[in-house]
Amino acid sequence: MNEPENSPAWTTTAPSAYRPSLTQSSRSGDRPSTPYAGGPASRPAVGKPATADIPAPPQRHRPVHQPLIEPSSRPIIVFLTVCTKGRQPLLANHRVHQALGEAWTKADHWLVGRYVIMPDHLHLFCAPGCIPVNPLINWVRYWKASVSKSVGAGESTFWQTDFWDTQLRRHESYAMKWDYVRNNPVRAGLAAGPDDWPYQGELNILRWHQ
Repeated sequence: MNEPENSPAWTTTAPSAYRPSLTQSSRSGDRPSTPYAGGPASRPAVGKPATADIPAPPQRHRPVHQPLIEPSSRPIIVFLTVCTKGRQPLLANHRVHQALGEAWTKADHWLVGRYVIMPDHLHLFCAPGCIPVNPLINWVRYWKASVSKSVGAGESTFWQTDFWDTQLRRHESYAMKWDYVRNNPVRAGLAAGPDDWPYQGELNILRWHQ
């Protein structure tokens, strides 16, 4: 594997040496599970295997963007996943890393906390940067367009149209979730340890309490 290029000057590569910027808090919300049919009509007939008439759970092919829960006494943090068009390996390089950092810093309606950039997708944690909260989808569209322009690519050929978002719930730990996410390059065989992956960092400290 080729040695990765140097990380941009505005961010750090090791989670232990993050550069905090603005401070923001966060909070939680549930994504409803997907039910499937039940009741008397779906019970198996006598003499048939118990699994014969159990329908397969439906598959969700598009993200469901749940409304944010905005209690006055708790912060908000959203976990976001954005993929490239056709899962092309376009992201894990110095040029895109730089463009993402600049776009996220400029688009401050939402604040990016910790993030990791994989070859064909990225994960980040973000929190509202202003009140009232601006729609997350508008913010994502803005920085996706900005990054596409910076690298000389068309947005429709560079990014997958939609994205996946989950609001952290009250009992969840931001630190534990980040510890799992930052190990993605290791699980993918791209780095020996999480600190060896250069395309990660933290732009803002997102305050979270359980």
